[in-house]
Amino acid sequence: MQTLQVDLGTRSYPIYIGSGLLDDSALLARHIAGRQVAIVSNETVAPLYLERLAQALKDYQVTRIVLPDGEAHKNWETLQSIFDGLLQARHDRRTTVIALGGGVIGDMAGFAAACYQRGVNFIQVPTTLLSQVDSSVGGKTGINHPLGKNMVGAFYQPQAVLIDIASLSTLPARELSAGLAEVIKYGLICDEPFLGWLETHMDVLRELDNAALTTAIARSCEAKARVVGADERESGIRATLNLGHTFGHAIETHMGYGVWLHGEAVSAGTVMALEMSHRLGWISAAERDRGIRLLQRAGLPVVPPKEMTPEHFLEHMAVDKKVLDGQLRLVLLKRLGEAVVTADYAQDALQATLSTDYRALVEQLGDA
Repeated sequence: MQTLQVDLGTRSYPIYIGSGLLDDSALLARHIAGRQVAIVSNETVAPLYLERLAQALKDYQVTRIVLPDGEAHKNWETLQSIFDGLLQARHDRRTTVIALGGGVIGDMAGFAAACYQRGVNFIQVPTTLLSQVDSSVGGKTGINHPLGKNMVGAFYQPQAVLIDIASLSTLPARELSAGLAEVIKYGLICDEPFLGWLETHMDVLRELDNAALTTAIARSCEAKARVVGADERESGIRATLNLGHTFGHAIETHMGYGVWLHGEAVSAGTVMALEMSHRLGWISAAERDRGIRLLQRAGLPVVPPKEMTPEHFLEHMAVDKKVLDGQLRLVLLKRLGEAVVTADYAQDALQATLSTDYRALVEQLGDA
């Protein structure tokens, strides 16, 4: 087992990475305050892992809260069902909420923990690659609004993150690829040598090689922990973690939550960020194409939906959380391995980026 640390002073917490952690009663007990535990999961993950985790917690009063699966259910109504479960089982303010599932479960269970009796203990047990390398670390919790993704929520840090790599053995290939979008992101924004490592190991990652997955998850979590430790509430450098997300969230909102997986939308959005960075003269065409090819090798879409016009993108991006004083800030690349958050860009560069024929661009890559 590897242990990393998110350094936030008195609210610091460990990230444990290993196999079999779901069964580690002693490890779980370190981070449970009282005698009550509520495991929040969904209809897909619960049949696979809920009873295993409940068995590891047999010395506690365990409440099982199973939610419908999917981004389409990340809303007030589903959040309310978590509160219903906690109140019906009479959980007090020393209870511990455990999120067992992917990013949707982690975000909703964390938001519920932040709100229930004004804040209760919270542990993340992510079971998808995307949630293991991104959403489970850093304390972002929340739900979607019909007008914008993740627009209602709170910063609320967990007591610990337990990453059981063995849970990836049941992950569908599409979900694995979606997680790889976030892994690739770290190489693009802050770790160019990691891009080279990913180019060498992409095939074995997709084959679920345990050693490669452990390295990729640890390196991603190390990067996320560094950024969160420096900027917990996204007032500066943390926003660089949103490379591709402004364009990607527009895709998710327009197409309907869950039609595109989050990582798929981020992938297409990252291609758009690469293209705009190139148009501004910050990265070369070869560097842009290197990023696109790696996303392709991960099995990800690299072309935004043909249904979306530039006007659609602008409409949805206008309610992005990075809009300040009416100005849309974008995460772009000064070079591979160095991201910036900026509103200082020519509007015609943004318009040209939104109007690019990405299908033709990708076809040219195939001919190169």
